Amino acid sequence: MKKTILIADDSESVREVVSFTLENAGYNVLSSVDGEDAMKHLNGLDIHLVVTDLHMPKMDGISLIREIRSSEHYKGVPILFLTTESQNSKKEEAKIAGATGWIVKPFMADKLLSAVQKVIR
Repeated sequence: MKKTILIADDSESVREVVSFTLENAGYNVLSSVDGEDAMKHLNGLDIHLVVTDLHMPKMDGISLIREIRSSEHYKGVPILFLTTESQNSKKEEAKIAGATGWIVKPFMADKLLSAVQKVIR
């Protein structure tokens, strides 16, 4: 069975590149435009990994991580933070919220896949 990865990013081009990379690697990808949109997919579906941006409208990445970690069904799902931010304070905030790892944009496809393979269950 294919593993399912949920992407939350307000940039259409980033969603397309991440989706293309992950689908070509054999993953099933669900795509959302922000944290609020991503929450619609967290309705009992088997999600094996979440990849989220930080800065998004309606619900940012930190808020999304907190929501996921407060859900009994999804609290153990790995979460990769994909963002242009490289400040240690933002990394620490994401870690405290429950992020599993961090990928800085722009990224290389092999780096993304390597990070995914390290954390996905």
